[in-house]
Formats: sequence, structure tokens, C-alpha cells
Amino acid sequence: MIRAAAIQIAPDLKSGAQTVSRMCDAISDAAKQGVRLAVFPETFVPYYPYFSFIEPPVASGKAHLALYKEAVVVPGKLTNPLTQAAIDHNMVLCIGVNELDGGTLYNAQLIIDSDGAIKLKRRKITPSFHERMIWGRGDGSGLKAVDTAVGRIGALACWEHYNPLARYTLMADGEQIHCAQFPGSMVGQIFADQIEVTIRHHALEAGCFVVNSTGWLSEEQRASLTADPKMQKVLSGGCYSAIIGPDGSHLCDPITEGEGMAIADLDFDQITKRKRMLDSVGHYSRPDLFSLTVNKAAQPAVYTTDELESVNPDKNADLKFQSL
Repeated sequence: MIRAAAIQIAPDLKSGAQTVSRMCDAISDAAKQGVRLAVFPETFVPYYPYFSFIEPPVASGKAHLALYKEAVVVPGKLTNPLTQAAIDHNMVLCIGVNELDGGTLYNAQLIIDSDGAIKLKRRKITPSFHERMIWGRGDGSGLKAVDTAVGRIGALACWEHYNPLARYTLMADGEQIHCAQFPGSMVGQIFADQIEVTIRHHALEAGCFVVNSTGWLSEEQRASLTADPKMQKVLSGGCYSAIIGPDGSHLCDPITEGEGMAIADLDFDQITKRKRMLDSVGHYSRPDLFSLTVNKAAQPAVYTTDELESVNPDKNADLKFQSL
């Protein structure tokens, strides 16, 4: 049995370093309560690009460049304090970052083990709606569960949960704990309601625990993003930090407003009890009727000839043919 926390706090909307400092304080507080797994919100470092939801692209250049300036290189100066905090507090972390790789930002999720090792770095496969003006697309190389000190963990961000094939990929890879992340402070109550439905359904279908974290913006932060009262309302609500058991039940009260931690103990015997009745990737599956093919290869911008031959000889032959 391990204790998990879904942490709902506000970022610093100007400084990635200050956001990381807030996270380290929260990790310390969680450790005092015996927490071994802490989950933080989507792209929490330096902050979720709320500006892209309330401003047209033509007006958001300054804010976008500011996000570039504070973005995260993995590993780097903004991840180092978090890996050290994981070591200091014997804790596994799931964090969301705006990753900078070359000239592109990505919505990335990191799973840091209790020894400080980054066990997973994955990128959101399809940025949603307004996010497509901010982030590049990820590939399938990160669609996997990883073994950690607290169990086998998988992760998805926000609307990736509405891609059932992505969820099934993690289910088939044996995730015991699913870390979910949403931005929070957006769209109002309807978003919170949708999050609840989404994470409870995945817990039931996967037969796993779901630890979901959403962010939070204070009234002052909303005002700093826009002077328009209507847009400030758009940046309200939509928070639902919660922990769900394999039977779809809440293991603690969810946090829907303000800062705080949803904390619960995860009893892995509950996974067996659920899967005895329904195992969607085992005795309740029908691979003779349905199958899923996943391309988990990394997708770099350039392949060398040797790499093409090792990954897919036929692909290399096709490229040669097309060049004739």
C-alpha cells in the first residue's frame, strides 16, 4: 500500500524557477504526510499557456515568447531541483512541463523515480484546439507504462484521455497507477464534470488507480492575464484534483477550488479484485475480433540511411524508389 497525492496549487505566471520552488515546498509538505507519489498539473512548469485560450494568435506573440524564455530543457536547471526533491523525500513525482527542444515547445510529462531518475519523458500526441498554436506534436515513443518505486505508472494529459486507443495502449502495458493531468481554472463547472467522468471511467476500464491533478489560478492571477471580466470568467472553475480506485470510487474528497492536496492510500489488492471481474486487456478482451497496432518508434526530423535500414528496410527502399 502506498500513499498518493494529487496536488492542486497555483503556478508562478512569470517564473519557471518560482513555480518549481512552489512545487518543492508542496513536495516537502506532502512528505510530512507520508506521501510516496505526488502528481502535479498539466504543463505546470513554468505554467499552462492560458493566454492562448483567451487571445487570438495575432495578439499572443509576446506571451508566447515569454513562455519560450521560461520553458524547460530536460534534464536541466528547472528539473534538477525536482529530481533532488524526489531523492530527499523518497518520493515518485509526475510533473507536467513546457519542454523546449530546439525551436519547438512540447507539452511533456515526466515521471521521476524516488532515486531521482527520469523514468519517462513523453509528449502529448495531439495538442488540443488552441494549444496547436503553442506546442508541437509528440510521437508514440512515450506511450508506455514504467516501473517505479511505487508501482507501474502510465500517464496522459488532458484530452488525450478522449483517445481510447492511447488509453488502451497504457492499459495493455500493465499500468497500476494512471497519472492524469489537466490545466484547471478553465471553462467552468462543465470542465470539472467532464474530468470526473473521464478519470472514473478510465479507472473502471483499466482496473487501475487514477491520480488526477489540475491547476489553480487565483483571482489576482486571472486579472493579470486579462482585464476582460468575461474572459476572467472563462479562466474560472474546471478544477478537479482527485484520486480514484479501480472500482471507480473516490478514495478521498476531490479538490474543486483553491489550493490543496487530495491524499489517499492505494491498496493494490483492489486491482486484483477489479480485474477478477473485468480485465479489459485479458479475459474480457477479444483479440480474435479486435486488435491495436501502435507505432512506438521515435519520429526524428531526419533519419540517416543506416537508421532507416535498421528501423524499416522497406521504408528505405521506398524512399530510394521515390527519388528516381
